[in-house]
Amino acid sequence: MPKSGQARVLTAEQQDHVFDVIQHHRHPEKNTAIMQISFKLGLRAQEIALLQVKEVAKLNATGTDFKLLEVMSLPAAYTKGADAMGRSKTTYHRKTVSFDVTSFDQVIRQVEKLAKAGAHVNPKDFYPPVRKHKGKSRDLP
Repeated sequence: MPKSGQARVLTAEQQDHVFDVIQHHRHPEKNTAIMQISFKLGLRAQEIALLQVKEVAKLNATGTDFKLLEVMSLPAAYTKGADAMGRSKTTYHRKTVSFDVTSFDQVIRQVEKLAKAGAHVNPKDFYPPVRKHKGKSRDLP
């Protein structure tokens, strides 16, 4: 049975405790930044792992200085369900093929002409194009 309702979140006291513990372990600056991104922007673990500098800051020409962006645009490939790690199936298998009546009549006429001419008819040549799902990007202030 699927879960329902809001995801559980840490209270302010629990968040303070997390940041206190982080200060006593390796790489406190990096880990604090990761937790701030998670808590304040609501990014998921995979989205944080895929972040690159270009989504967060604009580097100057020399590459020694940077300016944080006012709005961080998270690419659609990073967001939930977009499979940024590339683990999805590479081929799409149709379950149904949809035509409107006019298009169906045109396809039937084309098939009749080819059949009368004695040509080989491959049904897949007449399928409508597959519409691929595109994820949505998110803009985070």
